[in-house]
Amino acid sequence: MTTESSVLRVQSLEPRLDLAFTGRRPRPRSLDVFVAGGAYLLISVLVWWNVWTHDPTSTTICGCGDSSLFTWFLDWPAYAISHGLNPFYSTVMGYPHGVNLLTNTAVLGIGLPLAPITWAFGSVATLNVALTLSPFLSALAMYVLMRRWVSWRPAAFGAGLLYGFSPYLLFTLTNAHLMLGMAFVPPLVVACLDEVLVRQQARPLLTGLTLALLVVVQFFVGTEVLVIMLIGAGIGIVLMILFGLGHMSILRARAHYALVAFGTAVASATVLLAYPLWFAVAGPAHLPGNIWGPNNIDSYGGTSEGSYLVPAAPNPINTALNRSFGGYQAPTFSAQYFGIGIVVVLIAGFIVWRRDVRLWLFGAVGLISVPLSLGLRQGSWTPWRLFVRLPELANIIPMRFLMVTYLAAAVMLGLIIDHTYAEVGRRRTATSSDASARPQRWRRTLVWPKLPSIAGVVVAAIALVPIAWFLSGSIPLATQPTYIPTWFRTVAPHLRGHQVLLVFPAAYGIESSMTWQVLAGMDYSMVNQGGPGGAPFRLGREANGATILDRVSYRFGPAPTVTRSDIVAVRRALSGWGVTTVVLPDQKELPPFDQVPSVTTVATLITAAIGRPPIWQSNAWVWTKVNRPASPAYTSKSQFLRCTAGAAGGEAASVHAASVCVLSSSSPRQ
Repeated sequence: MTTESSVLRVQSLEPRLDLAFTGRRPRPRSLDVFVAGGAYLLISVLVWWNVWTHDPTSTTICGCGDSSLFTWFLDWPAYAISHGLNPFYSTVMGYPHGVNLLTNTAVLGIGLPLAPITWAFGSVATLNVALTLSPFLSALAMYVLMRRWVSWRPAAFGAGLLYGFSPYLLFTLTNAHLMLGMAFVPPLVVACLDEVLVRQQARPLLTGLTLALLVVVQFFVGTEVLVIMLIGAGIGIVLMILFGLGHMSILRARAHYALVAFGTAVASATVLLAYPLWFAVAGPAHLPGNIWGPNNIDSYGGTSEGSYLVPAAPNPINTALNRSFGGYQAPTFSAQYFGIGIVVVLIAGFIVWRRDVRLWLFGAVGLISVPLSLGLRQGSWTPWRLFVRLPELANIIPMRFLMVTYLAAAVMLGLIIDHTYAEVGRRRTATSSDASARPQRWRRTLVWPKLPSIAGVVVAAIALVPIAWFLSGSIPLATQPTYIPTWFRTVAPHLRGHQVLLVFPAAYGIESSMTWQVLAGMDYSMVNQGGPGGAPFRLGREANGATILDRVSYRFGPAPTVTRSDIVAVRRALSGWGVTTVVLPDQKELPPFDQVPSVTTVATLITAAIGRPPIWQSNAWVWTKVNRPASPAYTSKSQFLRCTAGAAGGEAASVHAASVCVLSSSSPRQ
């Protein structure tokens, strides 16, 4: 069969099957995109209203927790470029081993293009710009995708609203998880796949190269979303091939173009990502083994079937932990809420317009993503048990398949709104032919030109209003000023030589010191490290010392008692890390997550390990020349308790007295 006859057969088959894949919709004009983008940007600014109505260079979600870590990640590319350093690797954090940014969630694909903002206004402003751009760009990408398939612009706009401002994407941004919230690539990949597999109007080499570039961009924004996106795309491609098996002429007509485009994409992406991939899996400070894995609690943190229709109430325990240890300082909201409205619209729309193959395709992809997002469960089987032990998938948090669910739902919603608009328009046109035979008042009703638009808006409202109502209690998102201890504002920017700092709180997961380092100019290295690389079990010979520093830094339970073995482990860790200065901020106005539970306990522990008492400098206890320590003070448990008895706070007299007591009660090591 010739190519021409194959195409003719495909064209004759499409109307009968209502294969809306190939409907020749007008491509989005620049004015359309500009108007939709302006509306999305305005909504995104309203979401982050508390940032932009205060000082965006110092106000953000929180200068703590993962928000602090991402502030550091956004700052490093700008710092590396201006200092001629490798943007993929740094020993400024996590010294001496350093941090491999490609094996972390370092969002270099965001930090690099926003480097001019960092240079001009600082990394807190960069974080706020990135947070604002995330829902805006995600929604706009969905709009661009839907304008390929729908003729009524508001239908595409509604799909963009559901995807870009979904509870899931906004929830990810409450902890500044930009690798999840900056989700503009997946809809654009779907648009490329539509071109590769269905439309085939552009040159295949150009389409394949575009697809490769999108994959590269997503790699540098977030590899976890890249893997989830590839899984979702793979499911969709398999379903399309299965459908095509019943229409072999369609497959044959499109096979050559698809092979050329996919071959170009694979070859181009392989070349562009060869070195970054190697650096991520084998470069310095890469994270070997599973980050989460089958025994990690995150693998069990999946979705709940009931929360799709009834939003889960904020967990007061999580809220209290965030306020104590650092994180979003307002009650969190359900990330998976869809509401009964959108479920009704999707089901009813699918039934009415079931001849639209796209509804079948995205409905199936969305339904498959739901069980994948359930994660692991104690005492019951879930599909994720089939994948959690695979090396490529073990580090995925299953709940994040919600991105695929919302994307599929958004596409279906846009198609259903557009079908509603078109169907009511067709009925109105058919009715107008005999309207002249009816009374004038009936004529106006039957041919009312706004009726299709009203019908489309009503369908969109049924789907979107419940979600908007649910989110209205949390919008605008909560923010707060970034608190910086006095020592890091006044002393740290003027340190001389190569200084290596250990900063308290020094616990894994308490990451405020990342923001302090950034705002101090990043001119010193720091032992503290955020992200999975800072977990004590990854720190080798210094793991015991790091565990003890964790214990005395967490605000949980009574202050721990320090033993002789603790002093030995901390001294070895300080030596192994090459620490030159230890800093313990002691300011009552700092938030709870920036304070240790007992200043006296920490001060005496470090004093005993170094063999010298601290100095009081700019509202902080500071030990200098730690790399040249005196003899340690090996006190017994009872002696340590006697020296630290009394106030746990940071009163200068009590801290000084406790430090002197520990040093004077030192006994030879047995």
